[in-house]
Amino acid sequence: MFSKEIYTQRRQALKSKLNKGIGLFMGNHEAPCNYPANTYHFRQDSTFLYFFGLDEPDLAAIIDFETGKEVLFGDDVGIDDIVWTGPLPSVKEKAQRIGISHTNPRGALATYISGEKKKGRNIHFLPPYRSDNMIELMDMLEIHPNEQKGKASEELIRAIVAMRMIKQPEEIEQIDKACDLGYAMHYTAMKLAKPGMVEQELAGIMEGIAVSGGYMPSFPIILTQNGEVMHGHSHHQVLKEGRLLLIDAGAELQSHYCSDFTRTIPVGGTFRGISKDLYELVLKANNHCIGMCAPGISFKDVHLTAARIITEGLKDIGLMKGDTAEAVAAGAHAAFFPTGLGHNMGLDVHDMEDLGEQYVGYDDTVTRSTQFGLKSLRMARVLQPGNVMTVEPGFYVIPALLEMWKDKGHNAAFINFDKCSSLYDFGGIRIEDDVLITPYGHRLLGSKRLPVTPEEIREVMQ
Repeated sequence: MFSKEIYTQRRQALKSKLNKGIGLFMGNHEAPCNYPANTYHFRQDSTFLYFFGLDEPDLAAIIDFETGKEVLFGDDVGIDDIVWTGPLPSVKEKAQRIGISHTNPRGALATYISGEKKKGRNIHFLPPYRSDNMIELMDMLEIHPNEQKGKASEELIRAIVAMRMIKQPEEIEQIDKACDLGYAMHYTAMKLAKPGMVEQELAGIMEGIAVSGGYMPSFPIILTQNGEVMHGHSHHQVLKEGRLLLIDAGAELQSHYCSDFTRTIPVGGTFRGISKDLYELVLKANNHCIGMCAPGISFKDVHLTAARIITEGLKDIGLMKGDTAEAVAAGAHAAFFPTGLGHNMGLDVHDMEDLGEQYVGYDDTVTRSTQFGLKSLRMARVLQPGNVMTVEPGFYVIPALLEMWKDKGHNAAFINFDKCSSLYDFGGIRIEDDVLITPYGHRLLGSKRLPVTPEEIREVMQ
C-alpha cells in the first residue's frame, strides 16, 4: 500500500471531476477453483486498489460526490475466521489506514444503495467483469447483467481513465521494480534455454521467479515455438535447434503494478538465414518506434510507422511488393503484422481494459478502425507525460490467414503469396519493451534493457 495521503488525494481528485450522485466501487470476492474452500489466488479489482488500497476480499466503498462522504463496507472477522486466518485488523482500522472515517457492514451495502436509488439519486458504477458482482449489482440496481456494461457510468469511467492514464512518481517506481523482476524472468530463460528442454520447464522457472519476487506473472506466460499464435499458452513442445522461441511474460508485484516484455530467441543461440534478416527487421521497427515516443505524438502514427518499416523490409526480402504507402493504407502488412503496436500498462498489464478500450486507448480525437489489423490497436491517443506504454512490433507467418487471402486474391498486389508458402513453419517474432513518456521524450522502464540484439542474445545463451 501507499500512504494514506495518496489515497485521500486520489479520491479528492475524483470528487473534483464529478459533482452529482454516488460512486459505487465494488471490490472483488474470492473465486472458487474446484470447490468453494479451494480458491484461485485472490486478485483485487484494480480501480478499488487505486482509490482504496485494501488488497483483500469482500469489501466495497461509496463516494458521495455531492456531500463528499466516503464509506467503506466490510465485515470484521469472528472467531471461526480467526482460527484459519489469525487476528486481523477491524474494518474501522482498515478504513483509518486509507483516510476514511465511515464504515458499515458489507451486508448493509444493498440497503444503502437501494435507499439512495429510491431518493432518485444517480448511482455511478463501473462495468463489472465478475459474475458475483454482476448478480449483486442486479439485486441492488435492478439492471440485468447483460445490460450492465452499457449502463455503466461513462462520466465516472472517463474521470478514472483520465487519472490512471497519467502515472504518478510512486507508481512509476513500482513499475520500474516490476520491470526489473520481469528482466530476471526473461534473462534466466535466455540462459537456460537449450535444445531438448520442454517449453514447460522454462515457463515454470519464469513463473517461479515472478512468484518468489512479487505476486504472480502479470498474465499467463506465453512461451512457444509457434510464435504465430498470439496467445500461445501451450508449453508441451521440445525445444529444437534453430527454431525461434517467443517468450512474452511479465511480473506483477505485491502492489499489483506490472511489467510486460517479449523476446524472441533462437534455440541454440544463433539466428541464421532469413530468421536473422526478419529478426533484425522487427528490431529496427522496435528501436525506431521507441525513439518516436514523446509528448504530443499520436501513438496511432507510431503504429503506422512500424507498419511501413516492416512493409519496406518485407519488400526487400521478397515477401511483399508494390508501393509501401499504398500497401499500408490497404492493410496488406497485417498479413504479417495483424496486431497493434502496444497498450497502456500499470495496475493492469492491459491497463483499465475492464473499463473499455474505447475510453482508454481512444478519445474524442481518434476513433477505432474497422480494418483488419489496425482494429487491433489498443492505444491510438496522443501521448502525454506519465503514460506508460508497451512497444511491440512483430512478424508472424499465419498459414490459415495467408491461404484465405490468397484464395480471395485479397491484397494480391502487395503480397508474394507463393514465396510465403516456404515459411509456413516459421512461427513468429515479437520484440516488446516498456516505455515511460517523460516531459521531454521517453525512457525505457527498469534498470536496464533486456538483451535484444542477435549478438547480445547469443552471448547470454552461450
